[in-house]
Amino acid sequence: MVAAAAGGQRRRRRWGVPVLLVVYVSYVGLGAGVLQALERPAEVRAAQRLLQQHWELLANHTCLQGPALQRLIEGIVQAYKSGITLQGNTTSLGRWNFSGSFFFSISAITTIGYGNLSPSTVAGRIFCILFALFGIPLNLVLLNEIGQLMLLGTQHCAHRLEEVFHGQKKASLLIKTCALVTGLLLFLLLPPLLFSNKEGWSYEEGFYYSFITLSTIGFGDYVIGMNPDRTYPGWYKNVISLWILFGMAWLALVIKFCISFLESSSDFCQCHKNSKEMAEDLIDDKKNSMTGLHNAEICNDKDTKPKVPDESHTYTAPTEAL
Repeated sequence: MVAAAAGGQRRRRRWGVPVLLVVYVSYVGLGAGVLQALERPAEVRAAQRLLQQHWELLANHTCLQGPALQRLIEGIVQAYKSGITLQGNTTSLGRWNFSGSFFFSISAITTIGYGNLSPSTVAGRIFCILFALFGIPLNLVLLNEIGQLMLLGTQHCAHRLEEVFHGQKKASLLIKTCALVTGLLLFLLLPPLLFSNKEGWSYEEGFYYSFITLSTIGFGDYVIGMNPDRTYPGWYKNVISLWILFGMAWLALVIKFCISFLESSSDFCQCHKNSKEMAEDLIDDKKNSMTGLHNAEICNDKDTKPKVPDESHTYTAPTEAL
């Protein structure tokens, strides 16, 4: 039985990685195909519109030259990447003040990495490397502790509910549902309302930003506090930083629960398969043992029969020599 279980585990490990790899590549390929079908036409239209505006500008302003206009456009794009935008005859600053730098530090050590802002000096890049080298482990430890506190709170509530319902399964299911709904409200469903008010985004855009941020994907197409035409309160980015920390811990627990559920389902299927194999092995062993017992009985019957001396092999004592 132990050998059969060990053999099943080895077969599972042997075929588990190739099967998961095929599923993984197929899933990524499916995502690539769907995104190409959805986003490629919009990209082509945007490129055509940009070229049309470029040639119309040159045609309407003959004093402009193509290379000079290209340099101006590149300068504007580079300035925007650095957080500087034109507002009439002035420029907007503020991405590298304390609140902006604090939010950048949070996005760096949480590995969100929006990509809309990055250090431009050599000293800043070197410091960013060292800062992230020690900050990322510190962030993981903090997220783990926050997650453990959330888990302990959930378990404490579950124990209290067990006394009320007198059933562990009902209490566990109820508290998990409450924790899931509360997390959805605090970290995914309610924050888009704040973003709609402060950023002018739609609810769908705010929900999209919330999930992309908390899952640490961080595309950078939507980032809070970056609109130069809006005035943000001083507490805004600090509160969002705390929301990111607790939201990442909650989402990590949800993902961990999903992984545990998938692994338990896989283990259940594997155990069911192993039990079938073990049952078949036991049946085979039983058949073999019965066959061996039958053979042994036949041998015993043969051994118990009286042996008749063979006349052709009778021993005759030699005649003594005279």
